Amino acid sequence: MDLGELRQGIDEIDRQIVELYEKRMEISRQVAGYKIHTGKKVFDRAREEEKLRAVKALTHNAFNSHGVEELFEQIMSMSRKLQYQLLAEHGSMGKLPFIGVEHLEASTARVVFQGAEGAYSQAAMETYFGEGIHSFHVDTFREAMGAIDEGSADFAVLPIENSTAGVVSEIYDLLVEFEHYIVGEQIIRIEHCLLGVPGSREEEIRTVYSHPQSLMQSAGYLAGKDWEQISMPNNAFAARKVAQDGVRSQGAIASRHAGEIYGLTVLRQGVNQEEDNSTRFIVVSNQKIFEKDANKVSICFELPHKSGSLYHMLSHFIYNNLNMTKIESRPIEDRSWEYRFFIDFEGNLADSAVKNALRGLREEARNMRILGNYVTGR
Repeated sequence: MDLGELRQGIDEIDRQIVELYEKRMEISRQVAGYKIHTGKKVFDRAREEEKLRAVKALTHNAFNSHGVEELFEQIMSMSRKLQYQLLAEHGSMGKLPFIGVEHLEASTARVVFQGAEGAYSQAAMETYFGEGIHSFHVDTFREAMGAIDEGSADFAVLPIENSTAGVVSEIYDLLVEFEHYIVGEQIIRIEHCLLGVPGSREEEIRTVYSHPQSLMQSAGYLAGKDWEQISMPNNAFAARKVAQDGVRSQGAIASRHAGEIYGLTVLRQGVNQEEDNSTRFIVVSNQKIFEKDANKVSICFELPHKSGSLYHMLSHFIYNNLNMTKIESRPIEDRSWEYRFFIDFEGNLADSAVKNALRGLREEARNMRILGNYVTGR
């Protein structure tokens, strides 16, 4: 047989595979009808594992056994997605426990941010809510989350990612620990300045204070300078310390706004080497609400520690034509080498495609949580 004849043979087999696939999916439709009527769950892990063992046993070598396993995993995955879609069309998906609102109630809100007066978090808060918002500040991210938990604050504004330094991992961990939800997002351009006490000069500086990320972002400027670099929990804390100490040899890397608040002089502007340096802040609440024009969803979930598990979870976004914009992983406490995944994707909780994807993820992943639905930051 020549190559053309061999390809004809493959084409004929492929036509049969397609015909059998469509027959199988039609039966899956009928299975969905049964599950709609009885309320039975779509995903039956034990049944699928039994099925995989059975089809693998029909093969004649290890290579084919592995290939058949992958093939049937995909076939069963498509069957589940079809069933989720049909359940959604028949209103059998259940309602998501989130309430859509026209806008966040800010006129009487109490907002907490981490840091001190002059922190970038304060700038993000005032940009999002307006300068007249009733606010207060705390020293740590955990205290900010606790303020929402105990009811002394309605919202918290927290940094979650910097365009050059990466994610703030503690915020991801706190979102899991506390039953709070992201309801908004604000992006702030970052420009660090070297601040000193009035009358001081850049040449006099011997010690500089700032947040570790800000020191890293200013590494190009600090290179070659024989300055002691001391980390602070927040840039505004650094500015406040320099102002309180009143020592000409001390400097702070912080915002111009922080310098104005604490009466410091800008000795050098734009010391961070990246001109396009921005930080993404999230607005967090303990209420399960989302603005009706929200266009971004954040979720997290855990996965069984087996090959292909993440791939199968991500397939729900592909099948429902949802654009995933971010994925991060964090180690799960007390479970070595197991991870929790955080995903952002475009959509609204009222969209059928989003509901369909979330239903599939909820059934197939471990401990899936919706962290929030909100308007993309500007």
